[in-house]
Amino acid sequence: MAGMDEKKLLKVDFHCHTVFSKDSLTQPARLVQAARAAGLDRVVVTDHNEVEGALRARELAPELVIVGEEVMTTEGELLAAFVDKRVPAGLQPEEAIRLLREQGAFISVSHPFDGARHGAWQLHALRRIAPLVDAVEIFNARCAGALPNRLADEFAQDVHLPGTAGSDGHAAFELGRGAVILPAFDSADGLRAALAAGRVEGVLSPYWVHAVSRAAVLAKWLRMA
Repeated sequence: MAGMDEKKLLKVDFHCHTVFSKDSLTQPARLVQAARAAGLDRVVVTDHNEVEGALRARELAPELVIVGEEVMTTEGELLAAFVDKRVPAGLQPEEAIRLLREQGAFISVSHPFDGARHGAWQLHALRRIAPLVDAVEIFNARCAGALPNRLADEFAQDVHLPGTAGSDGHAAFELGRGAVILPAFDSADGLRAALAAGRVEGVLSPYWVHAVSRAAVLAKWLRMA
């Protein structure tokens, strides 16, 4: 990207959550506020198996928010951008990818080697679906240590896929801790082209942020009890 006009570059957080995820209390309006405060130009709102929070956030800031979804399949989690409708959890990866493709979505793979999380992938499954996706999440700020991200980066290079990055923010203060700096785009196809020139940056979040998610789950359970 040397010599590229910096004014034409965007800072994009590809992975974050709102209160429509079971483990977040962040309202869409608060997410928009936090994304702007973090200096983000775009943010992909990727609630777990849900798009309502992303749709509401986009209504508040259509120039900022891209509607996405984090989809739990039978073998790991997918991370999609530019979706129109929810893809349900529990499908085989190939079926979930088919439904996302029908919407024209951009498809990545969430924190593939973070074994501390339920959405991690087995290597054989990753290799099977690699030809069907657009990218691999090579930096996730919520990973425990540098190793899961390093393995994801190595895998992406091995299968010749570009990398995305995200905060995986479930609390507003996490927004922007993982991002990609890349040329401007306004569609899934534009993103695929722009990502080739992307530069990943990020800082790992302290591990205690996972306690924030657990507290959100507990708070919602207590409200229902």
